[in-house]
Amino acid sequence: MRKSRIAGLTAAAVAVLVFGACRGGEGMADRILVNGKIWTGDANRPAAEAVAFLGERIVAVGTSAEVRRAASSSAETIDLAGRPAFPGFIDSHVHFMNGGYSRLAVQLRDASSKEEFVARIAAKAKALPKGEWIQNGEWDHELFRPVELPRRDWIDPVTPDHPVCINRLDGHMILANSLALKIAGVTKSTPAPPGGEIVRDPATGEPTGILKDAAMDLVYAKIPPPTPDQDLRAAEAALACAAEKGVTSVHDVSGEVGIDTYQRLLREGRLTTRIYFYFPITNIDLVTRMKLQAGFGNDRLRFAGLKGFADGSLGSSTAYFDEPYADDPKTSGILVGQMYPEGIMGKRILEADGAGLQVAIHAIGDRANAVILGEFEKVAAARGPRDRRWRIEHAQHLRPADFDRYAKLGVIASVQPYHAIDDGRWAERKIGPERAKTTYAFRSFLDRGVVLACGSDWPVAPMDPIWGIYAAVTRATIDGQRPGGWVPEQKISVEDAVRGFTRGGAFAEFAERDKGTIAVGKLADVVVLDTDLLAVSPEKIKEAKVVMTICGGRIVYRRPE
Repeated sequence: MRKSRIAGLTAAAVAVLVFGACRGGEGMADRILVNGKIWTGDANRPAAEAVAFLGERIVAVGTSAEVRRAASSSAETIDLAGRPAFPGFIDSHVHFMNGGYSRLAVQLRDASSKEEFVARIAAKAKALPKGEWIQNGEWDHELFRPVELPRRDWIDPVTPDHPVCINRLDGHMILANSLALKIAGVTKSTPAPPGGEIVRDPATGEPTGILKDAAMDLVYAKIPPPTPDQDLRAAEAALACAAEKGVTSVHDVSGEVGIDTYQRLLREGRLTTRIYFYFPITNIDLVTRMKLQAGFGNDRLRFAGLKGFADGSLGSSTAYFDEPYADDPKTSGILVGQMYPEGIMGKRILEADGAGLQVAIHAIGDRANAVILGEFEKVAAARGPRDRRWRIEHAQHLRPADFDRYAKLGVIASVQPYHAIDDGRWAERKIGPERAKTTYAFRSFLDRGVVLACGSDWPVAPMDPIWGIYAAVTRATIDGQRPGGWVPEQKISVEDAVRGFTRGGAFAEFAERDKGTIAVGKLADVVVLDTDLLAVSPEKIKEAKVVMTICGGRIVYRRPE
């Protein structure tokens, strides 16, 4: 009965209800956390010992004594025993269903040699029925020694009966075996589509099996769609991963993938992570015909707006730069297919703005960022000021002058700190030390008042905000070669990094009134850790573990004792 008194109320209404009840001495909360060390993120009360929940909302924050008074006689009391708690983490950039599928697929992320790469694919082929596709993988050829792109002739002998389409970890390059290329009709004479590349053997001209960006669709189009049961298993795996990592909200940039499954889980009360989802900007005609409004849905599953692509990735040499790549001077990267015909992206952004939809555009290279900022400037000049909260996803490499353009336009930098300590192993080989000064430039953004919404890009990188915070604070590359940090002047404080995974993410989805901090009236999303991130030395942050994850007042993960 208690939950019915508060369900569906706004944060402001909850605050009024709770204030009145507490004045009358009536305990209401049905679950309380006491004796903790709580970082609230709320400037009005930055720290607390305890927090109380009624249903899905926070109804009291304060000392343990104060919060106990807010509890009903039947309330569950959880003693944190001095452990730290934070607002539930928000991962502002995930491919959620892909991440779930990646947990069920062949694991190539840490395969560090050709032999290991092939052996893992061979083992997966033996475990699958003949004819079933081998997918995902998230391989990283930068781990190989020597560094080289894999080829179809590596894996053809071990996959004669299985078509293979496995992606590089950044999602901008795939390796297809000969069977998959045959199914897709890709031959020596197949032209590369605009915004894509078919890598060919320099001696024979035959495809090596590597397809980049738009060319990947030649194979993707031939893969049978997953069954509803397969989608459900992937979604359950993704939700479990989020809960284990303290993630209570995600911004899913996968498009329409998984929406039917999310709705099923929502109906069944099993959607344990809040999902803010984007449709592809190429679907704008459909979205506008449906008159789909930004924010449609509820606080568990909500439509965000439209997401597009300007360029590729650094690791695939398809991020779009002003100057050529240092390790491949014949290319400066590419604008991907969504940018063609010329001018189409600007028209789509303008149309989305007219429909009141938030726009998020993937841009990695410095020239790609500049191009998208230019399109935003045109729309702002034509339509005038309003609270648009445009986003640029990744925002990795910038011209020095473009930080001020972000600030002037109010563009949110949707960044993934783990990429910095991953790419930092080899990025300077590709772009040189000068461009590296303004890459993953978190400090430069914050110094200009740009909001950082931090995420992971899972499954490209681990969905693990603790590692993301560690990366933003230390910039120590994962190979141990730069313990003092890659481009250390771009380090940020622990609190700034935590805000990027809490308040910044909430702001980026227009939800700062409901989440991102621990305050009365807000959603009861809290993560409890075994280590105080603000008290340990920066290099120890990555050792912290999640003890408990609470989403909407419900415990969705508890670490086994």
